Amino acid sequence: MTGPWLALAMLGSAQAQASIQTLESIQAAAQQRVRALLPSSKATYHVEAMHLDSRLRLAQCAAPLEAFLPSKLPLAAKVTVGVRCAQPVAWTVYVPVAVEVEAPVLVLKRALTRQASVTAADVELQTRRLPGIAAGFIGELDQLDGRHLKRNLAAGTTLTADVLVADVLVRRGQQVTLLAASGPFEIRAQGQALSEGAANERIRVQNMTSRKIVEGVVENASTVRVGI
Repeated sequence: MTGPWLALAMLGSAQAQASIQTLESIQAAAQQRVRALLPSSKATYHVEAMHLDSRLRLAQCAAPLEAFLPSKLPLAAKVTVGVRCAQPVAWTVYVPVAVEVEAPVLVLKRALTRQASVTAADVELQTRRLPGIAAGFIGELDQLDGRHLKRNLAAGTTLTADVLVADVLVRRGQQVTLLAASGPFEIRAQGQALSEGAANERIRVQNMTSRKIVEGVVENASTVRVGI
C-alpha cells in the first residue's frame, strides 16, 4: 500500500485511536473520586487505580467522565469506583482502587501479654505506610488511658483500637454510690452492682435501701449515675 491509500489508512487508524477512551483517563477519574473523599489530614495518602484490561475498547466520552462509589460503605484499603459515560455511547466501568496512608502510629517496643496495660514506656511513635485511611490506628498516648490488651501482641505490632478493651471499673457485687441528678439537685444512695462495666457502660444496680433494681451508667470506679 503506497501513496494516497497509505495516507488514508494512517488517517483512519489515527481517527479510530482518537475515538477510543484511554484507560489512563478512566483510572485517573477513579483516583480523583477517591481523593475527593479522603479526610483532611497532614498524613500522606497513596491512591492507586488497578490496571484495566488492555483489550478494553470504549467510545471516547463527549462529556467529562463521571466517577461514583456504588456502595455507601466508608473508604477502606480496597474500594471499587464506577466510572461512566453518558454520550455518545453510554458505558460504565468498575475500577478497583487501593488506598494507603503514611501516618504516625504507636508501635510496641516489646511483647505484651493479654490483659496488660500499655504505657508510654511500652511504645514508640513511628511513621508507617498502612492500608486504608488509618482509621482505627492509635497515634496518641491518651488513647491508651483506661484500656488494656485483649490478646498477646509481639514487639513491633502497630496498635489499633480493636486490640484494646476498656478497663472494668465496677465489679459485680461491689458497693457503689447511686447518683441521680437534675439541675442543681442530687440524690445519692448506696447500691450493689449486679453486673460489671467499664466507663460509660450501662450496668444493673440494686438500691440497698429500697431493694429496687435500676440501670445506670458507670461514671467512675465507685459511682453509677441513674436517671430520675
